[in-house]
Amino acid sequence: MEKKIRELLSAIIHPEKGHDLLSGGMVERIEASAERIVVTLRFAKARDPFAPKLRKQAQEAIAEAFPQCTVEVDVHEGTPRKVEAEQKSTTGQIGHVVAVASGKGGVGKSTVTANLAIALRNLGYRVGILDADIYGPSQPKLFGVEDYLPAAVHEDDMDQIVPAESMGIKIMSIGFFVKPNDALLWRGAMAVNALRQLIHQTRWGKLDVLLTDLPPGTGDIHLSIINELKIDSAVIVSTPQQVAVADVRRGVELFRNPQVKIPVAGIVENMAWFTPAELPQNRYYLFGRGGARRFAEENGVDFLGEIPIVQSIMEGSDAGSPAATCDPMVEPYYRDVAQKIVDKVMKNQL
Repeated sequence: MEKKIRELLSAIIHPEKGHDLLSGGMVERIEASAERIVVTLRFAKARDPFAPKLRKQAQEAIAEAFPQCTVEVDVHEGTPRKVEAEQKSTTGQIGHVVAVASGKGGVGKSTVTANLAIALRNLGYRVGILDADIYGPSQPKLFGVEDYLPAAVHEDDMDQIVPAESMGIKIMSIGFFVKPNDALLWRGAMAVNALRQLIHQTRWGKLDVLLTDLPPGTGDIHLSIINELKIDSAVIVSTPQQVAVADVRRGVELFRNPQVKIPVAGIVENMAWFTPAELPQNRYYLFGRGGARRFAEENGVDFLGEIPIVQSIMEGSDAGSPAATCDPMVEPYYRDVAQKIVDKVMKNQL
């Protein structure tokens, strides 16, 4: 619903500025439910002469598209008060935030995130994971904390949510609050509000790096997280085959967009080849060879490394113990990628 509302607002042009309401930054808030839609528009100029007309256009367009809802379009004028600066947040002691993203699902993004967290821990860093993948939160399963029920404590004049801790990693996931079958029902404002609370109210404490496991693809959830967190860089996960690499472009362009401007640390090629346990020196390229590496080279993006298909990675995921914790054959691949992320992000070489 929210996506459709944004599309409608992006079709309404401010006559003087020449920008639509959405790209021009005039949409301050959208709240949508099955029965009621509230949109707040903000115009920088006090007494903007076009405000009443634009408000009416927005009201009529949304009401026509959603006849079952009551629609309210509010107008604010002038520079907004800086309420964000007054908002309390538990993110103040987080050193760096790295978003882990993928152009499509099924490429092993969450598994890569979990193992990178372990590799960063092994390098001596304090690490946390924000599992923001509302369509399929996987971190509780990957770290064996599916049954964790977050407690609430009152500290620093605010209510804080205590994250799970496993293997030295602090983990907060949307999956702690919803049943597995309900996660796909979360959309729009409902998901954004939940993620905002997890970001700002989790008792993160001091972290050197917070890995944010984003949903696959690009969309409103990504933009909302980008607005709430100061993300230092993004890591894109892909597999070698062309259908996956083609979707990488969308992820890269999202972070390169002038309104986003988040540096892309690089691309990780997951499932690069298959190595059977009994033949550790053999490589079988089941999904083609080097597709993500070629994309990186052709599009000016750094290539961070390749992760093979190894049986222990799957077994570790199912057992709630990422393979980087227990398989000496696997850990060096993730450590190499993690070291490159440290060199680029935490040593400010982006």
